[in-house]
Amino acid sequence: MRVVIAVQAEGADRELAGALVDYGVDWDVEWTADAGAAAAVRDADVVVADAHAPGGIDLLQQVRLGNPKAVRILVLDEDGNDAPGALRALENTHRFLRRPLSADEIVSAVESVIELHQMLDSTDLREAIGRIGALPPPPRLYLELHRKLEDPRATTAAISALIAQDPATAAKVLRLCNSAYFAFGRKVTDIRSAVVRLGQDAIRRVVLAGEVFALSAPEGIDRDALSRRAMVASRLAARLLDGPSADLAATAAVVAEVGMLLPGVRIPEEPALAKTRGPHYAEAGAYLLGLWGLPMPIVEAVANQRQPRRSRFRGFWVGGAVHVATSLAAGYPLDEAYLESLGLTGRVPMWKEMAEAIRASGI
Repeated sequence: MRVVIAVQAEGADRELAGALVDYGVDWDVEWTADAGAAAAVRDADVVVADAHAPGGIDLLQQVRLGNPKAVRILVLDEDGNDAPGALRALENTHRFLRRPLSADEIVSAVESVIELHQMLDSTDLREAIGRIGALPPPPRLYLELHRKLEDPRATTAAISALIAQDPATAAKVLRLCNSAYFAFGRKVTDIRSAVVRLGQDAIRRVVLAGEVFALSAPEGIDRDALSRRAMVASRLAARLLDGPSADLAATAAVVAEVGMLLPGVRIPEEPALAKTRGPHYAEAGAYLLGLWGLPMPIVEAVANQRQPRRSRFRGFWVGGAVHVATSLAAGYPLDEAYLESLGLTGRVPMWKEMAEAIRASGI
């Protein structure tokens, strides 16, 4: 694994290099304070560029054009005061980290890349995704919200203010909150009340869906229909499992069809796109989610949504719930052999009723 890290802070490379040694990683790492002088990025597997380092913003574009299979990570300010032009760099970025850069964050990001490559072991897939000029940037509002919700000091007012920064997402939050599924007879007109009513997990998923389905879609793809299906599938998936697994399944179901928004993918369910020579939308979407840093159980569930028997996880877990939820939400056939092998065929009529009830609730 070859990693190029371009950072600006004096001495940061020595500190981080020492910390990486403590972690015991065996990567080939090149450190540079001048991103424009980074050598041989064509051979890199991962490129980490500081937005404040000379040439850091331009480096990621150069990597996208010259080495599309490499994972591109942008380092931004902790306080949000990003370097001029940093927003421009987001379109060339798979993932972003916050300054000050820490060894554990680098290790986590790079190790997740290694796991992603092992799971979706296809150079053609990596290069196809890497070449896309309009590759969707990481869902920044979702990731910021996730960070804030992990902070025990975060208040409902602070979370509401973050959501209110994006009017489109705020509108989706209010719409969902006032749907028959959540309304309970009382209309909510402010974001703070909506946050309280929906709860943190639902808010996270609504924000993620809002950012994902704000992306443009290739010709022949109904983005609004995808968004509606995603919300139905998410609610259904959350009811098929218990505890933290339910949130993983619900989040995976929200983004299960994100690959359909990428150009050049193959979509067997769409006649006009069924014979496209590009990667299958499920694997392409899963690879994109992995680059964004979403948890591996979500990535694998998305990759195997149409073929749940390929999952590394045995039993009916996140992958199974996502398969059932997305199939029933979109009208795709269920894998009857898979469900029969788990002794779950008898639950299908009940699941179908649940899907219809969720759809009828106006979500």
